[in-house]
Amino acid sequence: MKKSKWLKVAGSLSLSGFLLGSALSPVSPSGSSHGIARAATVDSLALQTSFQDAAEEFNVPVEILLSVGYNMSLWEHHAGKPSASGGYGLMHLTDVDPDSLEEPHSDDPLHMFLSGKEDKPETQAVTIERISDLSMTDPALHTLHAAADLLSLSPDTLKKDNEQNIRGAAALLAKYAKQTVGENPGNLSEWYGAVAKYSGSSDEIGARDFADRVYETINKGAVKQTEDGYSVKLTAKPTQPDKKTITPLNLKSDDGEIKADCPNGLACHFVPAAYNKIDHDGTVYEWSYGNYDKANRPYDDQEIKYIVLHDTEISYDLTKTVFKRETTQASAHYVIRSSDGDITQMVNNKDVAWHAGNWYFNSKSIGIEHEGIAIEGAAWYNEQLYHASARLVKHLSKEYNIPLDRDHIIAHDEVPGTSATRQPAMHWDPGPFWDWAHYMKVLGAPLESGKKQKDVVQIRPDFNHNMPDLQTPTGEPVPRQSANFVYLYTAPSFDAPLIKDAALPNAHPLDASNWGNKAVTGQTFYKAEEDGDWTAIWYGAQKAWFYNPKGTNTTKGSGIVITLKEGKTGIPVYGLAYPEAEAFPEGIPVRGMTELQYTLTPGQKYVASEKVKGSYYSAPVYTYNPETTHKIVWGDDEFYLIHLNHRLAFVRAGDVNVVASPK
Repeated sequence: MKKSKWLKVAGSLSLSGFLLGSALSPVSPSGSSHGIARAATVDSLALQTSFQDAAEEFNVPVEILLSVGYNMSLWEHHAGKPSASGGYGLMHLTDVDPDSLEEPHSDDPLHMFLSGKEDKPETQAVTIERISDLSMTDPALHTLHAAADLLSLSPDTLKKDNEQNIRGAAALLAKYAKQTVGENPGNLSEWYGAVAKYSGSSDEIGARDFADRVYETINKGAVKQTEDGYSVKLTAKPTQPDKKTITPLNLKSDDGEIKADCPNGLACHFVPAAYNKIDHDGTVYEWSYGNYDKANRPYDDQEIKYIVLHDTEISYDLTKTVFKRETTQASAHYVIRSSDGDITQMVNNKDVAWHAGNWYFNSKSIGIEHEGIAIEGAAWYNEQLYHASARLVKHLSKEYNIPLDRDHIIAHDEVPGTSATRQPAMHWDPGPFWDWAHYMKVLGAPLESGKKQKDVVQIRPDFNHNMPDLQTPTGEPVPRQSANFVYLYTAPSFDAPLIKDAALPNAHPLDASNWGNKAVTGQTFYKAEEDGDWTAIWYGAQKAWFYNPKGTNTTKGSGIVITLKEGKTGIPVYGLAYPEAEAFPEGIPVRGMTELQYTLTPGQKYVASEKVKGSYYSAPVYTYNPETTHKIVWGDDEFYLIHLNHRLAFVRAGDVNVVASPK
């Protein structure tokens, strides 16, 4: 299989060694027992015993060892695959090989950025060179070899063997304890410094954040059955850490640097994305620049309503390098590293980053990039990433009054194209392996806590047991793993074909990038019909069926239910909501809207999150001038933002009636 074409700290991450050995089995329902790869029979307590034995061998409290493993990997081994930051096994022992780094190709579709800036090219191929300043001598990037040396074993053994991986981590923690307090302390509270060092962060805030979460887990306890079939439990033990033990590490602080807009306690830095004019063979133009637009949100009458979650498809450091080039014409407000949750803010939240591929959503959102690769699975989306992202989003939600729900915390793959041509070209990240249910729970807004409304359903398969068949865009099977969606069929039967979206008529049904036949956790739809264990919803201008025995793949749903007005035989949908032509003042060109490739027909019902007035942010040139060029245009035309299919869409309020609303 072709290797991932990106420069990553982890090096080359070919999936060739982890592909399923046999042909694809028949398409299976989400959450059912059909088609799910079951783990081989294992001693369910073996992993718990390995933790206990390693703790005793190296004189490390078992609570420390268990909690570090939980916060590094949720106790998942991931079949020996490395994370995006080069960590192996459930203890995330790192092995970064500079010789295996490779460059992406500009023709790889995963690396085509969509800026959403209409007067720029619609896609911008990113040419990426090697980063010369990666510190390959940093010990934090080579803990696998350090642990293997302590055990006198080969690094490959620690990659593949759970027991040895845990022993290696215990040996390292014991070594770090001696470095911070001079011995293996018997008091649980005195392991704080050792845990902070294990985080791998050279930044004091980042190291403290990881250590704090380890002790928080010890205080709360944790229990889980892993995907490999092991049962692991950390019994809660009230503990107050001695935070002074971090002092000998002499970690960096951000004193004197520009402060990023982040909550206290997160490792967060501000590294500005490029905002420069582009030189065209010695000529520069006011309209040619990168990589974002100046604004004054929300004080310029431009509200921030959405947070859009992305994955980078390239490494954390390389993403920052890309956004610092003015010729890239792409950016995001924040980038988060997977290994330790380190955050870099690159665009001030008052400004408009070019991240979503849709100017309407760009102008009203904050974009957050997460280090990872959509096709390579949930292994890259670890607890450090989820927790750092959730804490940031919760902070931004409070600051800008953004509701913590799946109508406003959305994925890049839910952002619609601005035209029928753009709809199929839009990105599909963070993809099918982002654990939305877990993420919303970490945010403090679990999906199950929502309001219930008759005939409105919210998609909610059991992530841990939902393992549908998938393949890569190039046709290879993807290793079976937890996914966030249910497949949609043309009829209530596994023998029926999967539906086709009008924007993707030729997509392979099992392609992971084929968003057209997948309803994702947190998306809300109107129930059209039921037939035994099957539920039908209105989805993309058609009736779509999914397996839902006793409602196991859904949870409470609510919203504004709309349908066509009487007498309408069909209505269009749009990817944005711009004002009517008359609303544009002199000097600002009228921005029209083109219809997407869907026509809603009588009897169909969709769930809307809100009604909005058409608006457009004019930002045509480099020099920011809110009195002349940089203006918000508001219209009188109104639109409903609906869950159309996998993506959101707008319908004109004048074309529909509201038939139900949340109480």
